[in-house]
Amino acid sequence: MKYGSLVFETNEFLIIKKYQEMNYTIEDYAHKNVLDVLTQNMTTALCLNEVDIPFDIITMYSTIKVSSAFGIRQTFQVVPPNEVDLKENKISVISSLGASVIGRAQGDRISYGLPGDTVSLVIEKVKQPKTANKTTTKGGMTKEVKIH
Repeated sequence: MKYGSLVFETNEFLIIKKYQEMNYTIEDYAHKNVLDVLTQNMTTALCLNEVDIPFDIITMYSTIKVSSAFGIRQTFQVVPPNEVDLKENKISVISSLGASVIGRAQGDRISYGLPGDTVSLVIEKVKQPKTANKTTTKGGMTKEVKIH
């Protein structure tokens, strides 16, 4: 992981924990494993204020592009479970893929798929929903600025 651990905006961290607690649908063993890994990673996650979230972190409502060495290219948006729309490429934050990418950064690698049939995906691009009022500082963090 680029930042050494998952990175969350504090309120989103709490919301995702609530979604995990309310999730009664486990699709298969791999999905349960991904959710368990997310839960474990959240115990050491960095929680920051919204204006301090780096541009390349996957947050709720981020649109991301992933790819593999085998030519797989997929673009999707990470959304709350009640806003899933597969035709619009909106996936749940607690789906296998959503849970694998949330809190990660552009350039990170994830393994995705069923045991014995996993593929390594690279997070190529992250577009956050609220980056219009942010700018990068020397420390790699972000700060709010006025756009004229």
